[in-house]
Amino acid sequence: MIINKVEICGVNTAKLPVLSATKMRELFEVMQAGERAAREQLIYSNLRLVLSVIQRFNNRGEYVDDLFQVGCIGLMKAIDNFDLSQNVKFSTYAVPMIIGEIRRYLRDNNPIRVSRSMRDIAYKALQVRDSLVSRFSREPSINEIADELKVPREEIIFALDAIQEPISLFEPIYHDGGDPIFVMDQISDDKHLDLSWLEGVAIKEALRKLSEREKHILTLRFFEGKTQMEVAEEIGISQAQVSRLEKAALGHMRKYI
Repeated sequence: MIINKVEICGVNTAKLPVLSATKMRELFEVMQAGERAAREQLIYSNLRLVLSVIQRFNNRGEYVDDLFQVGCIGLMKAIDNFDLSQNVKFSTYAVPMIIGEIRRYLRDNNPIRVSRSMRDIAYKALQVRDSLVSRFSREPSINEIADELKVPREEIIFALDAIQEPISLFEPIYHDGGDPIFVMDQISDDKHLDLSWLEGVAIKEALRKLSEREKHILTLRFFEGKTQMEVAEEIGISQAQVSRLEKAALGHMRKYI
């Protein structure tokens, strides 16, 4: 993702203007009186806000042009809904709206689908968390968020986990100048433990001690998943004979494992 490119979606970002607070207020007053040209100027003059926000998402693998366009939608919503009577800087009001629009875009384009009810709980929990941080000047606990929302603690935890962005197993998490350590290097795999590998070797060795007929029956039964009746039909003996040969073969193998 290239953040420092000069042109994004046909906009030369190096030449974007910066307006004073007084000029911004004048434009908002004119726009709210019905002048569309003032709205256009407000949008163009605040595109730097969008640029600053999309840099927070530079590790998502998304095209910068796509994020910029989505961020512009958030900017326009902020401009259309900004209340001059509130003693709040426009950037303070607009940045959360731009972030929210980009997060919705990333969420809706996430290959892992999360139910709407689950997402609603998660985003309400995040809003409550921000409110409690402002109130207490510290990070609130999950229990405090749950009490505020009147939602069980477990549902809050599950919902917040559900909206986390997946990361690649090949995401580097540490680099000391040599080979990087990836996420996959920190995950155990029960299917490929040394014990499982040794058991596999022992089974192969035990199979070699069987007769060709016994090996054939066990291969059909346990590697190809056929029933005893299907094995009987294939090799031309009765199902009862297949059962006896199978049990005898397994008994022989146990001696070598």
